[in-house]
Amino acid sequence: MNIRIVTYNIHKCIGGVDRRYDLARVVDVIGYYQPDLVLLQEVVRYSRESPTVLQTDILGDALGFSHRVWIPNVRVHQARGYGNAILSHWPINDSDNINLTIGPKKRRSALYGKVRILQRQRGDTGVRSRTIHLFNAHLGLSGIERRLQLKKLLAHEQLDRVVRTTPVVVAGDLNDVWGTLGRQLMRPAGFRGTDRKPRTFPAYAPVRPLDSLYVRGEIEITSLMSSRLAIARQASDHLPLVADLTFL
Repeated sequence: MNIRIVTYNIHKCIGGVDRRYDLARVVDVIGYYQPDLVLLQEVVRYSRESPTVLQTDILGDALGFSHRVWIPNVRVHQARGYGNAILSHWPINDSDNINLTIGPKKRRSALYGKVRILQRQRGDTGVRSRTIHLFNAHLGLSGIERRLQLKKLLAHEQLDRVVRTTPVVVAGDLNDVWGTLGRQLMRPAGFRGTDRKPRTFPAYAPVRPLDSLYVRGEIEITSLMSSRLAIARQASDHLPLVADLTFL
């Protein structure tokens, strides 16, 4: 059983170079890869298309995802707060916001989602199902802050209670400037990434692997790449990561 996940800091749908708000560009980038699950960071509360409709719902409808969850972690003010979102083709059976804020630093969090995946395999008369636990994180800007936040997430009860063989994905904008969080923290906690860290920032000429994806349990990363689309270099200040995963 295979699935595709896209993790993407959409920068509130504002281009990293032209500073132009354009939700359609973000939709085009995500839609090109036809993912099964999407983990988004910096999703604003209300979209400019409608001041009373959640941006998550505008994106979900445009991309054909009937299941979605969004929880704010930063409140600029009530209407313009932003946070993390999960879009899914399958029901999100459980969700929670995990507060990762350290002291007086800017509010940060990880959005947890539990999804039961149902797939009909080619030539198979039945439907196969697997449960996957998703942790969509947006970490801080300083190295010490990121390490403390990641340790906090790895020790959180939502992750700690998941059986070690059950598929788990931790992904998002980890602000991993030097690409060392995997070796220092994720690998000792039983997570696996890729040897090559795709560069995702800045989108127009990426030099840093700020965004990451790690797995634990009966699931493997078969491919992990940053987008090479020209429009992706304009749609946000980050490139999305596209991961193909296989359940074992």
